[in-house]
Amino acid sequence: MKVRNAMHPGVEWVSPSTTVKELARLMREHDIGAVPVGENDRLVGMVTDRDLVCRALAEGCNPDKVTAREIMTKGITYCLDNEELGDAIRIMEQKQIRRLPVINGEKRMVGILSLGDITAAQRELCGEVMNAVAAHHH
Repeated sequence: MKVRNAMHPGVEWVSPSTTVKELARLMREHDIGAVPVGENDRLVGMVTDRDLVCRALAEGCNPDKVTAREIMTKGITYCLDNEELGDAIRIMEQKQIRRLPVINGEKRMVGILSLGDITAAQRELCGEVMNAVAAHHH
């Protein structure tokens, strides 16, 4: 199975100047745990719900003043949309990350792959295998 078949498609990113308050609002509004940060049409970081808690809230930062640039995780790890799902899973295991930005051949971010997406894709794949095996016995 290809990554594009399992990922959350259609991801938006925010600028590095986005405030912590706005990041938290976006996460709540869209029921997401990470927001990609882009600058000059390039992915430059990710802000996770954990970043909000550990790098902003725990430090007593002003959520109206502190920005994504100040709390984001830098050094982006990503996968390609045409990669095999198993390869993306290995990247996530090696880097110990729960969400992986997905880039297409033109280096544009086209989605995010999460642990939940992988679980759903594996369940779907198992269902297809079970149906194929059961159909063989009829």
